[in-house]
Amino acid sequence: MSKRSDSAEAKHLWRGLSLAALATAATWGGNAAAQEAAANSEEVVVTGFRGSLAAAVDIKRNEVAAVDAIVAEDIAKFPDLNLSESIQRIPGVAITRSGGEGRQVSVRGLGPQFTRVRIDGMEALSTGGSTDAEGGTNRGRNFDFNIFASELFNNITVRKTASAEVEEGSLGATVDLRTARPFDYPGFTMAASGNVGYNDLSEKADERVAFLISNHDSTFGYLFSVAYSDRDTVEEGSSTVRWQNAGFGAASGTPDTLAQINAAFHPRIPRYDHYDGTQQRLGITGALQWRPSNATELSLDLLYGKLDSTRNESFLEAPVFSTSGASGIGGVTVTNDEIRNGTLVYGVFNGVDIRSEYRHDDLSTEYTQVGLTWRQDFSDHVRGEFFVGRAESDHKNPVQTTLLWDHNNINGYVYDYRGDSRNPLITYGGAPVTDPAFWTLTQIRLRPQFVDNTFTTAYGDLTFDATPSWTFRSGLNFKEYQFDSLELRRSNGTTANLESNVSGTPASTATSAYMQIVSLSGNGLNLPGGLVTSWAAPNIGTAAALWNLYDPSVFRLGPEPALGNDQNIVEDDIGGYVQAAWDLQMPIGTLRGNVGVRYVATNQESTGYSFTSGSPLRQTVRREYNDTLPSLNVVYAPIDDFFIRFAAAKVMTRPNLGQLNPGATVSVSGSNHTVTAGNPDLDPFRAKSYDLAFEYYFAPDALFSVALFYKDVDTFVQTVRTTGAFTGNSLGLPDSVAIAACGSQYPATCNPSLTDWQFSLPQNTPGGPVKGYEISLQYPLTFLPGILRNTGVIANYTHVESEIKYVDSAGVVQATDDLTGLSPESWNATVYYEDERLSARISGAYRSDYLTTIPGRNGNTSESTKSTLNVDFAGSYKFNDHFQLTLEGLNLTNESQDQFLSPDDRPSFYHVYGREVMLGLRYKY
Repeated sequence: MSKRSDSAEAKHLWRGLSLAALATAATWGGNAAAQEAAANSEEVVVTGFRGSLAAAVDIKRNEVAAVDAIVAEDIAKFPDLNLSESIQRIPGVAITRSGGEGRQVSVRGLGPQFTRVRIDGMEALSTGGSTDAEGGTNRGRNFDFNIFASELFNNITVRKTASAEVEEGSLGATVDLRTARPFDYPGFTMAASGNVGYNDLSEKADERVAFLISNHDSTFGYLFSVAYSDRDTVEEGSSTVRWQNAGFGAASGTPDTLAQINAAFHPRIPRYDHYDGTQQRLGITGALQWRPSNATELSLDLLYGKLDSTRNESFLEAPVFSTSGASGIGGVTVTNDEIRNGTLVYGVFNGVDIRSEYRHDDLSTEYTQVGLTWRQDFSDHVRGEFFVGRAESDHKNPVQTTLLWDHNNINGYVYDYRGDSRNPLITYGGAPVTDPAFWTLTQIRLRPQFVDNTFTTAYGDLTFDATPSWTFRSGLNFKEYQFDSLELRRSNGTTANLESNVSGTPASTATSAYMQIVSLSGNGLNLPGGLVTSWAAPNIGTAAALWNLYDPSVFRLGPEPALGNDQNIVEDDIGGYVQAAWDLQMPIGTLRGNVGVRYVATNQESTGYSFTSGSPLRQTVRREYNDTLPSLNVVYAPIDDFFIRFAAAKVMTRPNLGQLNPGATVSVSGSNHTVTAGNPDLDPFRAKSYDLAFEYYFAPDALFSVALFYKDVDTFVQTVRTTGAFTGNSLGLPDSVAIAACGSQYPATCNPSLTDWQFSLPQNTPGGPVKGYEISLQYPLTFLPGILRNTGVIANYTHVESEIKYVDSAGVVQATDDLTGLSPESWNATVYYEDERLSARISGAYRSDYLTTIPGRNGNTSESTKSTLNVDFAGSYKFNDHFQLTLEGLNLTNESQDQFLSPDDRPSFYHVYGREVMLGLRYKY
């Protein structure tokens, strides 16, 4: 609202919300000034979206460390439908998306693996699955925010500088998520909401509902909330699975010679894609609070989240361009071509093998967390906080089934990337691709995936107020983290690849008995005329019923062909810290700050499979390392509303989980021949971090700030990729392992002597600096006349650059470039209007191109993702104190996900996800 309301409801509602936010900051940040502000604050009576901005400014202003916050604008109502999409409004934050929805966050150029997440004060990790192009099954330390409904949370705090009291593990930021508690609200509180949405690509309705009830008396309170959503998804586009050169067997009548054609880069698997799926998200929170006196508080927090989804992926493609040898690309003749800047952008070909590929996934992630917190004032000067809790994220992908239909040696095949490289023209020489009899079943892939992450945490902190100006704090913490990963494949008890074995019932079943027609809608795409937009594809549900596909006595599954994903990691971390904090009145202004040191010892146990004399051997590697992490945060205010912040610290992030596997996996998937190994002796990422910020609170609820940051990353972990023959590999793996992985493709298109094997090995490298600046403005324009005084703006801009040294397998620097996942530029802007009844805002979030892989695979210089600009709208109309109508529009510009390779902007993956509009009704009491 633009006016100050005198209603008791507004006063009590916002007082509870703002004080809860300040108390959260005080508890997690250990900030005496924030605690005092929470205790002494008068009733803040600004409500709605503007009120949430005011509370966020209060948190930032009263903290000693550099933080930014987002506070729910009302009961069980976060300002965005997705948590990560809310976090992207914070300066320096950029997000990655999966299926058009925010999934993971990067802070100040440091990717999701460097961002540590806590829920209700406890470190957590939620993981899910996605398409291969979007990262596949999450076996890293990246937190998947799309697991949770945003209605479950009422505060997010992003901590950008380190303090000794905050546990280690972040190079980028620590993100604190807080669920609601009963004493956050005044007495009995109830809220409910329902939304119906429509996506213009799926052309289906989506539902979303939420409910919260809370009550307390002077000593005891309870809270329960639940949120559920049901969503249908569709995405479409093209992909290439990268580009490579060489291999064609002949050229006839072409303007370029065969040598010139083979020197140019061509798409490995030119194709169009159609994905569709479903998604059901359920979230439940519960909280009990007991305050028998002002000196004692016990809180029990419960959180449950479940994300169930299905996904179907269909491709019409030509995989022959990614193969080698006379039975592969060596048997293809080029009859016409055009080369631009070393890229074969157009070609007409004979002898092309084509494929209809269909994949079905059933996925589920179940997250559970329980935490018990005891806060006690032992005296007027000594207080303590003690916590014990457990969190588990259990991801299951029990069905990941792919069926391949092939037809070999068609003539007159054409691909043409000249007009629009993201929407190429692809034709199949008149082949009847919609006729199931045209196709032959060639592969059955069964690849269930399972990932489980468990945290068990206990800590205790004591705080001693030595004087009104000096506070000392110390604490101990214990954390056990366990990671379990498993992938199953068709197996006879050995590492042999059985996916090409389609004998028996599958081979004798007519393809027409289990077929479907897949069609591109073309919505949001600029498809060229003449493109083949419909094709016959396997129907996996029908095939599964015909063949007893999921009966283990018929199709045996085992971990042997995918031992690289059968691993276990246990980390026991024991840490402690001491910290002094001060709040001093200086001759000019005030000086606040804290200085401290944290010590942590990490005991790591990595279990996986290696190969001895060609046979898999399960082994466990143990190691210990420790870190001493000093930190300093200082805030000087020469005048009341102008702050100068400085921070310095040593920080660390532990290596990604898959990189710690002591074993190696050898995999053949179609034309991809890969060897991926781990290294349990990797050192963590370590860096020295420095921050300098200037903040001017120039008007009520307003802020202008400039922040400079520099991180000297002196220990880095890089995945070194090489391509060559399997025979004589540096890992000492015998050729028999590769032959087993090749299966029926050996020796024609897959054998150890071919030079198309891709090796990926992690190793510690020198790293380099990451530096940049942020500019942020928050300004309610109350000085304007008339209704314009109800408007306001929020805007921020971040620039980041880095000079990371990328090396080859010999440790020789091959490139110095940006950190992967780093967008040099990002900005967010929101313009809003809010009066007593009407609220509306439109927001834009931009991030520039960023690297994903360097050096690139298959001879490409690098692999990257294009810039994105996402525009969203949110509005509401308040009928009275109880009912409110809401309208939200997501991805209004139908932004695409565009992955490409350098040089020459070669397309890798280009998909659109559609716009979504949601209409809803909220009730609160």
